[in-house]
Amino acid sequence: MSTLEVTVTEDCYLSDDGCKSHHSHPVKSDLAVRLNRIEGQVRGVKEFINKDIYCDQVLNQIAAIQASLNGVRKVLLTGHLKECVVERIQ
Repeated sequence: MSTLEVTVTEDCYLSDDGCKSHHSHPVKSDLAVRLNRIEGQVRGVKEFINKDIYCDQVLNQIAAIQASLNGVRKVLLTGHLKECVVERIQ
């Protein structure tokens, strides 16, 4: 599987083929909320480890983080299929 090189410009992120994402403001807001929550969960795991919290609690928190990331992936994939893939096919 190849990866695309990403170029940062002032107003958007462009891949080497010139594509950029087309996320609406509500989707971006939803993703930001989800990612902020995940960031907090990851900080919590770090704190659990520093405080020697019992492993099952750490593992449960990691499972919750994975589920949250799956939610982000689902939002992104849904948008990708509805917008980007359809646009490319047309």
